[in-house]
Amino acid sequence: MWAVFKKEVKTYFLSPIGYVFIGLFLAMCSIFFYLDVANYGSLQFENMFYSVATVLTFIIPILTMRMFAEERKMGTEQLLFTSPRSITSIVAGKFLSAVFIIIITEICTLAYLAILYFFGTPHIQTILVTLLGFLMLSMAYISFGMFASSITENQIIAGVVTIAFFIITWFLPNFSTILEPLSLINMFDKFPSRTNCIRRNCKIHNIYSILYNSYNNNFTKKKEC
Repeated sequence: MWAVFKKEVKTYFLSPIGYVFIGLFLAMCSIFFYLDVANYGSLQFENMFYSVATVLTFIIPILTMRMFAEERKMGTEQLLFTSPRSITSIVAGKFLSAVFIIIITEICTLAYLAILYFFGTPHIQTILVTLLGFLMLSMAYISFGMFASSITENQIIAGVVTIAFFIITWFLPNFSTILEPLSLINMFDKFPSRTNCIRRNCKIHNIYSILYNSYNNNFTKKKEC
């Protein structure tokens, strides 16, 4: 698993992918930090992440669309299937490499928090919960992005499918309140709520688990063939 993890992280930083993602993420953070926090003289650092979460819908595919689609297109997929590593370790390594990039970007956003400390004392507990919620939202997004990449050899198609799915789930609550739990954005907006935190945490984990098992089983069947 760690060999795959190191390979994927190296790929992110030896190509423009990692830098483009982090650059876009921090650029949007800067904009929303000014619009949602500094512009109102607020100390609520978490407000920035609620807006950035919408941008995440469109930039997560930068990390995920090539993961398996490129392997299939380049013909290296068979090398993975015949390697001594298990399918689970391969998938986990790729997944953790993308999560690692997200963690790096979250660490970079602490620079904005340092700025706020010059003007007051933000509520650190709420900030930590928001950062955790944002990380879990990103993990759920990465999970589906990997699933989309595993069913096609075209990176563009994988990216479009990923974005389309996120947008559809984004607007599901507008059709019925019953569909509200399926909206990851809506779940994240309410994440800092102490009454809903654990329940919604479990829902995000369940979504990840279902998607993880889906593309894990998909690869296992191909390997057996």
